[in-house]
Amino acid sequence: MSKIRLVGTLNNSEKLVQSFVNALNIDSQQVTDDLSYNEIPEWDSTAHMILIAELEDQFDVMLDTDDIIDMSSVAQAKKILSKYDLNF
Repeated sequence: MSKIRLVGTLNNSEKLVQSFVNALNIDSQQVTDDLSYNEIPEWDSTAHMILIAELEDQFDVMLDTDDIIDMSSVAQAKKILSKYDLNF
């Protein structure tokens, strides 16, 4: 599966899903609030760092170390990104 670049005006929820799809190389249907780190083989420690870079790029933020460590699910990603004035 090739990386999909975001074009046009996607809302933040769509950007979040697309970031997970790009970083983890998974289908968008798998990206639910319940999806957790190490729950699927695609979301390992290496993919986690790719995901962090993807999220930072898509949302133009710089996540701090605690946020990177605490980002253990899609729901947690939304919560963490909300601290950066992003709404989902």
